[in-house]
Amino acid sequence: MGFSLPAIKASLALIRASHPRLLDRKPIPHWLLHRIPIPPSYPIPQCRKGIWSRSFFVPCGLSMNVHDLQRQITQQGLAPLYVLLGEEPYFCDHALDLLRLAKQGEESQGLSGGSTPGEASDLFQSDVVYGDETDASEVLGLAEEVSFFSARRRLFVKWAEKISAKDGERLIPYFQNPNESTTLVFAAAKLDGRTKWVQVLKKQALVVDCAPLFENQRGGWITQQARELGLSLEPQALEVLKDQANEGLYAVLRELENLVAYLPEGQRVQVEDVELVRGKPPGISVFDWSEAVSRGDHGRALDIVAKNLETGEAPLRMLGAFLWQMRRIWKASGLLQEGKDQGQAARQAGIPPFRAREFMQQVQWWKDAHFRRAWTIFAQADSALKGGRASQPKLILDDLVIQLCQGMQSSAGR
Repeated sequence: MGFSLPAIKASLALIRASHPRLLDRKPIPHWLLHRIPIPPSYPIPQCRKGIWSRSFFVPCGLSMNVHDLQRQITQQGLAPLYVLLGEEPYFCDHALDLLRLAKQGEESQGLSGGSTPGEASDLFQSDVVYGDETDASEVLGLAEEVSFFSARRRLFVKWAEKISAKDGERLIPYFQNPNESTTLVFAAAKLDGRTKWVQVLKKQALVVDCAPLFENQRGGWITQQARELGLSLEPQALEVLKDQANEGLYAVLRELENLVAYLPEGQRVQVEDVELVRGKPPGISVFDWSEAVSRGDHGRALDIVAKNLETGEAPLRMLGAFLWQMRRIWKASGLLQEGKDQGQAARQAGIPPFRAREFMQQVQWWKDAHFRRAWTIFAQADSALKGGRASQPKLILDDLVIQLCQGMQSSAGR
């Protein structure tokens, strides 16, 4: 299917005006562009591996989410370079699946020998290496290898944050001139943007944002997932699941799947149902933990720590959830000082209505001096869990609890 010269000139003129440096390379690779809006008056040309959409052209290096990635693959096919960046494993795994299973070119038409589409590709042309185990020589060798079984080889570099700066520098020439028959994917929770190789990679690759959802986005995501599983959530049940999302979206999905197995079809999910299928004894949530510490009840708080560890909770996740709860208390305290009423403070801190009264009682016990001391104690615990004492998580969390409770007791004269 052809395209007219005026259409190309019109589209390139728009791109040149907005992003002049993109046209330094000639011919312009199809994968350099994926989301510059094209006015309705301009015809949309077709390129070698997809159609230029009126709403799906963005310069390389800008971030898109997982849904954008799915549209980009559908409309344009696989690009040579991707970076999956963020701390939400669910989004990262979903993006990896999209890239791994995407059918392209000859693969979508099936392969000889009776293989199902993409089956041989998945078996022979998809490689996974890990940043702490690989080096630049291996990555380059795999990325530059000719693909015999499919139109495109796929190479996934997980834990890319563990690649050394020296190996990263050796990859820069490849980033600037990648193999068009290979899709090279780097997946990392974080990358050091100060290093040259990361800067070049982000500039040349399509960056997929895999960061955790913001608090105001969780409700919509959970409701959609529940609907797809045939569940209808009561508002209070939704609020409890939104709290659960602080531990990651996989944790929420597990709860929803448990609810599907537990409840009769068509029954609306109540908050009691969520608490029942969580697989934990009642009274050991992060809300209960913060309440015990706020009261200076170190016995109760230590019991909550012990029971969470017994149920298999990861110590760093426990610390992160507790710190997140403390930040909500701090935020509500600041809102009260600004003159907000308790209802407004609880609502802006993201507290569900059925827990607002108990939460605001906790807020009343915390003063500015408590917060300053608490942040220091949290920093020490975080350092210990990631450092030489990581093999003693219970001792570290117990010490955190005791120090916090002692501060609350001394200020209350208990």
